[in-house]
Amino acid sequence: MSNITIHPSRINGTLQAPPSKSCTQRAYAAALLKGGKTIIANYGKSNDDKAALEIIQQLGAIAIIENDQMIIDASNSKFKIQNSKLITSINCNESGLSLRMFTPIAALLNQEIVITGKGSLLNRPINFFDKILPLLNVQVETKNGTLPIKIKGELQAKNIEIDGSLSSQFLTGLLFAFSFKNVGATITVNNLKSKPYIDLTLQVMQDFGMNIPQNKGYEEFVFTQYLTPNIQYPNKPMNYTIEGDWSNAAFLLVAGAIAGDVTVKELNINSTQADKAILEVLKNIGCGITIESSEITISNATLGLNAFTFDATDCPDLFPPLVALASCCKGISTIKGITRLQHKESNRAISLQEEFGKMGVTIFLKNDTMLIQGTEEIKAAIVSSHNDHRIAMACTVAALKAKGNTIIENAEAINKSYPNFYEDLKRVGATIKE
Repeated sequence: MSNITIHPSRINGTLQAPPSKSCTQRAYAAALLKGGKTIIANYGKSNDDKAALEIIQQLGAIAIIENDQMIIDASNSKFKIQNSKLITSINCNESGLSLRMFTPIAALLNQEIVITGKGSLLNRPINFFDKILPLLNVQVETKNGTLPIKIKGELQAKNIEIDGSLSSQFLTGLLFAFSFKNVGATITVNNLKSKPYIDLTLQVMQDFGMNIPQNKGYEEFVFTQYLTPNIQYPNKPMNYTIEGDWSNAAFLLVAGAIAGDVTVKELNINSTQADKAILEVLKNIGCGITIESSEITISNATLGLNAFTFDATDCPDLFPPLVALASCCKGISTIKGITRLQHKESNRAISLQEEFGKMGVTIFLKNDTMLIQGTEEIKAAIVSSHNDHRIAMACTVAALKAKGNTIIENAEAINKSYPNFYEDLKRVGATIKE
């Protein structure tokens, strides 16, 4: 698959939300550090999930699939067995979370490791590590603030102050590493963005019995040493189920709002995932919405959809589905937080403006705000994914309402987070051809 064609379609049916990529990757990190055996149900199968799985195997965990469950045995990982066989490199592929989360974790080891990646990850700034890791007793070399990064630990947890404005994922990595060290230390954070993702990190850590810091208003995370050594890392096998992914389910819910009736199952209404905030918008634009304990039903509005205003600073991954939604709303919708979009798989503010412009949707960028002028007629067009999974999905959803067929180039970009996206849309009636 390189290019696909989306035909105008009305959709109707029920789908299961894909497993949460954010939860899967964090669960793999927690399973590695916990040690012993972990049995994970409903694990993610996206490219980013696979990258995280490969990393924990490089760090000594054994992973096998049995009865559609991922069984991870970290009993003999490098974090449990001293002087185990040295590794020389870790490949994060295109996973930004894996890069930012596993770099501090790998730095716990007393050895030199080169961390690499590919694609857009090679251009993402990692100056954070240049500044912070040396303060934690870790030697660091980067390529002018980008990959590859060479580290040599052993990381020491100390009182430290960090900038949280670029990404909360850097803090996630430090929280895992500090928890493993099990010492008293405080991480002070300035201007933290995407706070719900830190809630998710802390929830996964708690689920795995790790040492949880006291969260003082997202400004200080205070660790206290456990009095009983290793109580947070039980030896008995642990069962863990990955919840449904709100980030990808958002595209399915938006598809229902603009092109039919869709029920999405296996969504945790009480989830700490940031992108659950999509419900705030859907409740106020005029579509039909029914919320059950673990499923959401969205119905297309017969009288049209109303424009909306939303602050996506803490949930920037909602920009693409919200732009698809806004393109079909009456009036001008306003989304705040475009400064969070620069260092994604593409510069998403520019990518969305360019590709939706081809589809007849005018987007204005002003300071930190995106303004989307809704239209009654989405134009058929040839659009590019920019090798960005969320751009591909946003264009696909909007194309369901186009006046003609839409071609999406480099459509396989969806494999990064939601490999079954096109197949799922077909199941509810979308006409999509390769």
